[in-house]
Amino acid sequence: MGLLLEDAFTFVRRRNQGVLVTLRRNGRPQLSNIIYAPGPDHSVRISVTESRAKTRNLRRDPRASLYVSGDNFFAYVVLEGEVTLTDVARDPDDPVVDELIEVYRALQGEHPDWGDYRRAMVSEGRLVARLSASYAYGISGA
Repeated sequence: MGLLLEDAFTFVRRRNQGVLVTLRRNGRPQLSNIIYAPGPDHSVRISVTESRAKTRNLRRDPRASLYVSGDNFFAYVVLEGEVTLTDVARDPDDPVVDELIEVYRALQGEHPDWGDYRRAMVSEGRLVARLSASYAYGISGA
C-alpha cells in the first residue's frame, strides 16, 4: 500500500542516507549507497559522477527508486520516480557547481575551501541527479 508523499517526505527529510536503485541495460537492478539532500516538491538531490554505472543507467532510463531505512529494521520508505540529470560541471563557476555547493551545504555545512571544492567538482566530472518522487511506500511511522 502506498504512503502519501508528504508522509514519506516527513520520514525522508529526517535522514540523508539511502540506497538508489537504477536499472541496468539488461533490466536487472543496480543498487548504490548514496547520501542525499531533500529538495523542494517531493524531490531529493544527489551528487554523482559522470563515470558511475548509476549515471549511465539514468541517462538510458530515468526511472529510479530510493530506499531509506529508519531507526529499526521495520521502518523504511521507498520513493519511486524519475531522475533528471544536470549537465556535468565544466567550469568552477558554472551553475552546476553552484547547485553542488547547495547539496554539500545541506549535508555537511560549510566547506573549508570553496575554491578547492569548485575545482574538484569539475575534475571529478560531478553533476546533480534529482529524483522527483511520484509514488512512495513503506512503513514510516511518520
